[in-house]
Amino acid sequence: MLDDVDRALIGLLQADGRAGVADLGQAVGLSPSAANERVRKLLARGALRGIVALADPLMLGLGIAAFVTVTLSPGADEAGFVEAVLADGAILECHHVTGPANYLLKVRVADMAGLEALLRRLKTTGALMRSETQIALSSPKETTALPVGGA
Repeated sequence: MLDDVDRALIGLLQADGRAGVADLGQAVGLSPSAANERVRKLLARGALRGIVALADPLMLGLGIAAFVTVTLSPGADEAGFVEAVLADGAILECHHVTGPANYLLKVRVADMAGLEALLRRLKTTGALMRSETQIALSSPKETTALPVGGA
């Protein structure tokens, strides 16, 4: 279980992954070495999966955000489909979902040709019965930060 200090450290690191241990410690009332040890333990336990830089997709030329629902064919090689999804850098998220579709994918590509190429790659897995794509016109809220309040 995470205590309030752990949750505070996670919240601070989500807001600024470059925060130094001295600043983290000061914010939560710990010495720099104690804050460093807490962060190390959070990483070791998997409470923090990593500390990363968040790139701006537009600055990288990835102007198209889309969501693709995928319905697999009966008897399809689902494990093979998931392997292909995991290997494709344009697919940012993959969720096994309820409802008529099997998976919901969040993708980022440069343009419509990139989206078409991605859909073609998905179809070549041989697992798809149907896919449906929705293109995001804008994204008023897009975050990686999770709520860190108490359970």
